[in-house]
Amino acid sequence: MTTGHSDTPLSVPLINPWLVAVTVALTTFMEVLDISIANVSLRHIAGDLAAGQDESTWILTSYLVANAIILPMSGWLSNLMGRRRFYLICVMLFTLSSLLCGLAPNLFALIFFRTLQGIGGGGLQPSSQAILSDTFPPHQRGMAFAVYGITTVMAPAIGPTVGGWITDTFSWRWIFLINVPIGIISFYLTRLWVYDPPHFNERRKTLLASRFKIDGLGFVLMALGFGCLQIVLDKGEQEDWFGSHFIVTLAVISALSLLVLPFWELRQKNPMMDFTLLKERNFLLSNILIFMLGFVLFSSTLLLPLFVQILMGYSATDAGLLLSPGGVAVLLFMPLIGYLINKTDVRRLIMIGLFLNIFSLLMFSRLNLQTDYATMALIRIVQGIGLGFLFVPINTAAFAEIPLVKSSNASAMINLSRNLGGSFGIALVQTWLSEGSQKHLTYLVGHLDPYRTLYQDSVKHIEQLITHFGLMSSNLNQTAQQLLFNEAYQQAELLAFLDNFRTLAWLFIAMIPAVFLLKKRDHSKR
Repeated sequence: MTTGHSDTPLSVPLINPWLVAVTVALTTFMEVLDISIANVSLRHIAGDLAAGQDESTWILTSYLVANAIILPMSGWLSNLMGRRRFYLICVMLFTLSSLLCGLAPNLFALIFFRTLQGIGGGGLQPSSQAILSDTFPPHQRGMAFAVYGITTVMAPAIGPTVGGWITDTFSWRWIFLINVPIGIISFYLTRLWVYDPPHFNERRKTLLASRFKIDGLGFVLMALGFGCLQIVLDKGEQEDWFGSHFIVTLAVISALSLLVLPFWELRQKNPMMDFTLLKERNFLLSNILIFMLGFVLFSSTLLLPLFVQILMGYSATDAGLLLSPGGVAVLLFMPLIGYLINKTDVRRLIMIGLFLNIFSLLMFSRLNLQTDYATMALIRIVQGIGLGFLFVPINTAAFAEIPLVKSSNASAMINLSRNLGGSFGIALVQTWLSEGSQKHLTYLVGHLDPYRTLYQDSVKHIEQLITHFGLMSSNLNQTAQQLLFNEAYQQAELLAFLDNFRTLAWLFIAMIPAVFLLKKRDHSKR
């Protein structure tokens, strides 16, 4: 496919589209990786910068909030500046802020630089997908989205593992500094190989020639709505949700802003968010499906490492390695999925992805404390393959009926849906875990009745074990009762984890009707 330079639209160099795909995938992978790579390093960062653990969580929140604000308006900014120029600015800002994060002298500076990094990174995901959509012809678009899918599905899975290894082997500063050489390479390759297509340049010229007016109120509404929402989701569990005036205030601001936003944007000639895209049925349904994909992807990526660390004594590195086989499965199967896009209706592929995920999540809901690594890794591999069968077909269906001139706006919206799904997923499963373990503990402790024969026999059995193994205790009976209570607490947490996996399975089951509502056609043949 041929493309045109943003400044010289009549110049259309012949460039292999796969060179473009590798170029944009490179930096996007690092950006998505940075969402989760710092999670396991917070303790080290807090200690090195003499900060509290609660204060250090703003390192994550600042990045996510900046990401959430810039992402929905990235399509509008691309149309205004030119997609190539906007992408280069994002790469440059992401690279420079990564360097500054690695050199940050204190926590305040690190949070500030992370905010800049989130602004730069927020524009990379939608711009990359829009570039791929315009660079590849429709019959190759599935393969292009497969390359993009590798970056967005694999990166969250390996982020904690990579972050932990870098922190333990070198220093937490290198989780940011490694972005610098990759960013420089990406900037150079983007200038060399990425161009704006002629239709995009024509639309931009028309836009700038018209009586262009910046959508100031739309910007404010988006910044308040999505920024406050991200803080609510990221800090809600820590602040006891609506028991906190801080969370309630931000939730009200977010709700009011997001309620007014679509009504305002629909009245604008050049809106920052093009809500008219949601009138297209496939795009609307794809946004719902990609939201749930983000929900399950990020929440299950959080649940499984927590499960093996809290209940089975895995180290952070071992827990991360448990996720890695799923990432490898995504890497291996994405090209096959991209190939199948051209051979069958995407609805069939989405159903395969749903069933594989439902099966794997139900298998996770049957785990016990004796389950070995190989079994859990195999289940994760099945889930990874299923996620691949969802990501590529859903994105292909989403863009099938979207005009090329609106691909930037469409990409911004569908990436926003996936990121919001991930934020909701992480926030809700943490709350469900806490409430679920408390509910099950209350039930189990209610059966620890000292007057029941079964309880007394259990205590005596534990006393015998303590004595048999030669352990010393000043109060044998009290120690035995404490161990029995600890066992009940562990079982309560186990049941809460299993409930969460089962809930995620049911959420995907609820998505099945949406697949049948997609238009019955081969979306690669537009």
